[in-house]
Amino acid sequence: MKLHELNPAHGSKKSRKRVGRGIAAGQGKSAGRGTKGQASRSGGVKGPYFEGGQLPLVRRLPFKRGFTNIFKAEYAPVNLYRLAQFEANAQVTPETLVTAGIVASISRPVAILGDADLDRPLTIKAHRVSANARAKIEAAGGSVEILPWEVKRGRRGGG
Repeated sequence: MKLHELNPAHGSKKSRKRVGRGIAAGQGKSAGRGTKGQASRSGGVKGPYFEGGQLPLVRRLPFKRGFTNIFKAEYAPVNLYRLAQFEANAQVTPETLVTAGIVASISRPVAILGDADLDRPLTIKAHRVSANARAKIEAAGGSVEILPWEVKRGRRGGG
């Protein structure tokens, strides 16, 4: 058997029905579209938007543009002046911030912001630190460690 001898199985391929080619063809005259009406005309079927002249559903609904990102991480912001209650050389983590009452829970990532100055060295572990806050922490003799954070399956998971 050679490539030019290959053929599809007998009866597996059917030629398309040529409608509107005379009465003898079986689908002549109105070509299977019925007699009159919108569906019998060429281009007569309206789109899914069309509702017979009634104001379409998409135009009846109020405008709502854009989308909501379900993977957005909402940070719990903490300014530097809130860290004044920690002792010098203390380790500040999301857990210690919760016990101090600065952050409500560890379910949201913590972001350290640089509002105010820091007068003592602290070891800060947070999910995000602004450049201004990092400069002020390191100027006071402290250090910064960035913690990893990921949002799982569209739900804001724990850090």
